[in-house]
Amino acid sequence: MISSSDYIAAAIVLLTVFFVLKISKVKHRIVQKILDWFPAILFAYVIPAAFTHLFSWDLSEVFLHGLSRNWIIPVTLLAVMSALPLRQLAIVGIRPLILFFVGSAVIAILPILLVLLFSSIDPQSSDLLIGRGYWKGLVPIVGGWIGGSTSQLILKELAQTPESLFLSVLVLDNILVNIWTILMFQFIKKAEVLNVLIGINDPIPDQSEVEIKASRTNILPLVTLLIFLAIASIVYFLNISFLGMVISLSIIGLLLGNLIKLWNTRFSLQLGGICIVLVMAILGLRLDFSNLSLPMVFILLVIIWLIFHFIGMIICAKILKLNLVWVPIASMANLGGISTAPAVTAAFRKDLMPHAVLLAILSMVTGTAWGMLTIYIFELLN
Repeated sequence: MISSSDYIAAAIVLLTVFFVLKISKVKHRIVQKILDWFPAILFAYVIPAAFTHLFSWDLSEVFLHGLSRNWIIPVTLLAVMSALPLRQLAIVGIRPLILFFVGSAVIAILPILLVLLFSSIDPQSSDLLIGRGYWKGLVPIVGGWIGGSTSQLILKELAQTPESLFLSVLVLDNILVNIWTILMFQFIKKAEVLNVLIGINDPIPDQSEVEIKASRTNILPLVTLLIFLAIASIVYFLNISFLGMVISLSIIGLLLGNLIKLWNTRFSLQLGGICIVLVMAILGLRLDFSNLSLPMVFILLVIIWLIFHFIGMIICAKILKLNLVWVPIASMANLGGISTAPAVTAAFRKDLMPHAVLLAILSMVTGTAWGMLTIYIFELLN
């Protein structure tokens, strides 16, 4: 039976989603500066939490949480996974793809090595990161950096990251990624000079004609949505595990987007973005503001992790004799996603933006798998 708490929760979530979608489209300079450091997706998480904290409401058990896990997250996963045109990856080239995957691998594996290193140096770090489960805060970072919000949310569930730790990680992640974006804007402008300094002579590809857009003949958005809901219904009634759901829907999403010629990729991405905001708003209903701090050793580990991700990509580019322009493009495709990767790329050459978009989409659909590898290795340590 639906209670008054359910109605309150639904109203808060709907108001939050409306606010986030509206503010993300505002072009005012001051608003844009605020969103550069505190993105709309974080508002989606914090606003519901502010309501529950201000009025002392306990909305941790309302029906929306089950709706999110059983229906909204599956639809989100299908939407994002179906947006990857595998046949177009060829325009990127083998070496940039290798660089991109090396960057992803470093993100997924390095935190495990750093936890082992910190633990060997300081037993208190071992107790904090492994014994007290702070490694569960590193897993959503893997998903957020490689796969974006969708992977971050899924991996939070798989790792069972506590809500308070998750919010603190979101804040830290947002600060670091914004700083990183600024640094990559500067790096890509100086990439050609650095190529000369380290002896790389690699031409940039000619302008590509590849465009990611929706054709007028594509499947109607309503039909696309009904397909997603039908598949989510089947998976729900099969009552498989959350992990099984993630794997099966990832495969199904890829098949939908690549086997159906008239698949509506643009709508899939738009729907995925809206669903992510919705899921974040529902998660915010469970947030407890009583503990938002992170230990200094955790913050230090994440900063070192980010720096070594970049160093690893520089070394890989040197070995591959690949133009250093691809380092910030691949790094932002991993860390920034489908909006910031092409933005950074455009600071160098706009004709390379389709390459950045494709790498960013590839990042979106591989982030969960990399995060699952991270979870598996961490659980072996435990």
